[in-house]
Amino acid sequence: MAWLCLFMILSTCQTTWALDTRSESKLSHLTRELLESAREPEFFEWLKRIRRRIHEDPELAFEEHNTSQLIRSELDSLGIEYKWPFAKTGVVGSIGSGLQPWFGLRADMDALPIQEMVEWEHKSKNNGKMHACGHDAHVTMLLGAAKLLERMKDELKGTVKLVFQPGEESYGGAYHMIKEGALDNFQGIFGLHVAPEIPVGTVDSRPGPMLAASGRFIATIKGKGGHAARPQDTRDPVVAASFAILALQQIVSRETDPLYARVVSVGFVEAGQAGNVIPETVRFGGSVRSITTEGLVSLQQRVMQIVEMQAAVHQCTASLDFMEEKMRPYPSTVNDEAMYKHAKQVGEALLGESNVLLAPMTMGAEDFSFYSQKMKAAFFFIGTKNETVKTVKRLHSPYFVIDEEVLSIGAAFHAAVAISYLDRHAIDTQ
Repeated sequence: MAWLCLFMILSTCQTTWALDTRSESKLSHLTRELLESAREPEFFEWLKRIRRRIHEDPELAFEEHNTSQLIRSELDSLGIEYKWPFAKTGVVGSIGSGLQPWFGLRADMDALPIQEMVEWEHKSKNNGKMHACGHDAHVTMLLGAAKLLERMKDELKGTVKLVFQPGEESYGGAYHMIKEGALDNFQGIFGLHVAPEIPVGTVDSRPGPMLAASGRFIATIKGKGGHAARPQDTRDPVVAASFAILALQQIVSRETDPLYARVVSVGFVEAGQAGNVIPETVRFGGSVRSITTEGLVSLQQRVMQIVEMQAAVHQCTASLDFMEEKMRPYPSTVNDEAMYKHAKQVGEALLGESNVLLAPMTMGAEDFSFYSQKMKAAFFFIGTKNETVKTVKRLHSPYFVIDEEVLSIGAAFHAAVAISYLDRHAIDTQ
């Protein structure tokens, strides 16, 4: 009887191993085919043309009208159905049977209020605006994935949704896309962001918390102004603000576990204009960040308490605006562990195990976090670094440059994650 049990266990293990081997072989074939297609000269030239057109015409949050029109034109030419507008300029394309499961791929469209300093043929034509965070590449990679997926639409075991969203830079476009129903009934979503710190041909991510929750604040302290020669007749808001700003730094240095990531940064202070006049009011503001969403809420509460108390100590009053409507706080970006594992396996098949790296947690923030709150999500960084062409400037730099080889890789990665997700889900439900 013991031998029979052992035989059954070995048989089961062999069957499982065979299924896993076939699955890995199929994934390897899929990723190789997609990447080869995306690297074909005609396909690659098409990707570069799209990216450069978008780069020349950067548009700020919720003003991405030309970018949205370009996306819709390309989807029309590919015969891909879509719905719009969501959140003013957002577009959601659909490829496949229309049946469940629905799996999302996301790209953000907006640029930054930065003057481009890179001198090249496709430099920004819009003064004071630049794609310094790579969203032009994000849109291009997703359009590339759309083209690859459309060629295989009859083989898709479900539906791939292409999410082109506005307003990622500080304005929570993802929140508004969700609020308007653009992502209703999605089972999962995947997103990519360019990373100039890692080489082209590599990607990185991590399971669980990956990026910080982040919020802004503006504090106004009101006192009583007067002549600098008679401070006794005033209630000096400059002194109150100074004590408040110093006290805010103690939230991290004295109230937070050193092993727990939090940031409180004051970015601006506005007071009077004359050296011999004590002003009536002082405004200052900045950002608060925590690796957890709950930690962000706690930080906001402490900021309010400290500023109000310091103002009261100096016989002033204080008010705080956390800008929750204009610049909605972002929750922490948390990768679902199963979705992360799936995308990691796809990345390894596409690029090789040594080129899929474990990313450190960072205190940057992303509104992809709103999607990760709603559904199973995975967010990966994709390398653009190429030292031979000096693509080593960080995001949000006026000198930001990418290696356009990333466009083909990103297109194939997007498509492979979506196709294999639908395949595996179909196997799970059979």
